[in-house]
Amino acid sequence: MKIEVKVPAVGESVTEATIGSWDKKSGEFVKRNDVLLLLETDKASVEVVAENDGVIEIKAEAGQVVKIGDTVAVIDTEAKPSASSAAPETKPAETAKPAAPTPAASTSSSSTSAAATLSPAVQRIVTENNLNPSQISGTGKDGRLTKGDVLAATSSPAGAKESAKAPSKPATPAPMFPTTGHASKQGDKKIVPMTTIRKKIAERLVEAQNTAAILTTFNEIDMSRLNEIRAKYKDKFKEKYGISLGMMGIFTKAAIEALKAFPAVNAYIQGTDLEYHNYYNIGIAVSTEKGLMVPVIKDADQMSLAEIEMAIRTYAIKARDGKIGIDDLNGGTFSITNGGVFGSLMSTPILNPPQSAILGMHKVEDRAVVINGKVEVRPMMYVALSYDHRIIDGKESVSFLVKIKEGVEDPERLLIGI
Repeated sequence: MKIEVKVPAVGESVTEATIGSWDKKSGEFVKRNDVLLLLETDKASVEVVAENDGVIEIKAEAGQVVKIGDTVAVIDTEAKPSASSAAPETKPAETAKPAAPTPAASTSSSSTSAAATLSPAVQRIVTENNLNPSQISGTGKDGRLTKGDVLAATSSPAGAKESAKAPSKPATPAPMFPTTGHASKQGDKKIVPMTTIRKKIAERLVEAQNTAAILTTFNEIDMSRLNEIRAKYKDKFKEKYGISLGMMGIFTKAAIEALKAFPAVNAYIQGTDLEYHNYYNIGIAVSTEKGLMVPVIKDADQMSLAEIEMAIRTYAIKARDGKIGIDDLNGGTFSITNGGVFGSLMSTPILNPPQSAILGMHKVEDRAVVINGKVEVRPMMYVALSYDHRIIDGKESVSFLVKIKEGVEDPERLLIGI
C-alpha cells in the first residue's frame, strides 16, 4: 500500500510552507516516526515524521513552496529495504610526476621589491639621480634605505658611476602603503537566499515600523535587592523546584502587575477598534539559529514564579533544539526581550505586531548613583519600553515603566502580592 505524506496543518493562519530540507532520499527505507523533512513556515520550523515503515519516493524538492495538504512524498509500505550498495571502487593513485624546476628570479625583481619599500623622500632622490636601489646597502630597519644612504650613494664614485650608467626613464611613484603580496579579496562575496522565517521576520519588522507610531521611554532599575534575594534563596529554590531562580520570572511578574494597572498596554488596535484583553499572555524573546522567536507564556498571571521560570526554561530548550511550534508563538499580548544576555547596555526594542508594547531588559552594570545624598556603587539596569503611541499615551508609558521599576526594586512585595 502507498501512503501519501502531506503538508500538515500547522496553524490557523498558516496556508503555505517551504520545504527547508529532506532528511531522507528517494528510494530510502524509512521507519515509523523517522523525521522525513523540515518545513519552514512564516512563524516556525516543523518536522514531518513517517507514519509507517516503507520506501519513500519524494515528490517535492527542498526550497519548494507547498500548500497545506499538498502531497510531498509517498511511502510504499509493501516495499522492502534494498541491499546495501557495493563499496565504491577505488582507483590506484597515479604516480606523481616530478615538478619542473622553477627558474630563478631575475635580479630586476629584487630592484622592484626594494623600490616598493622606499619612502617618498628616498624615492625622489633615487629618481632624480637615476640610482639603482638594489645596488645600495640600507642601514634602516630590516635593511631599508634611508635618506642618508641614498645621499651617500650620490656623492660616492660608485654611486656617480651607477648614476651615469642607469638609463633615464620616467619615475614610478612608490605606493603609499607597502604591498603585502596577498591577493585582493575585493568583490569576493556569497549570496544566500533568505529562509522563510528570516523573510517573515523582515516583513514584520517593516510592518511594525510602517504601521505603528513607535516611541520608546527609558528608566533604570537598582538591582541590589533582587540580587540579594536570588543569592539568598537560589540554592533552596533549585532544590525545591529543580530550576534556577532567574531575573526573567521577576520581570514577568512585575510586567503583569503593571499591565493590570495600565490596560491599554495589554491591548491591540483592530481596524478602528481597541481590543482590550483580560488575560495576560507574555511573550519571551529567545534567539535561535534561524532568528529571533517569541514563544508565549499563556495565562502567566495565574502562574507562580517557579512555574514561570519552568516555562521559560522549556522554551529555551525547545528553541535550542528547533522544536518551537506554531501554537507556542500565538496569542501574545505583551513581550519582553533581554538584550543584556548579549551585552547590550541600552536599546530601543521593536514592537511585535499586533501587540502595542514591548519591554527591553539590558545588561546589569555597576554604576555610581546618589542614595540619600551619598554616592554609592549599585548594580543598575537600563530598561526600555517601546510602545504604539496611537493607543498608549506618554504619561501611561512612563507610569507603566515606573511600575515595573518599583516591582523589581521591591521583589518581596511583588511576590506576596501587596
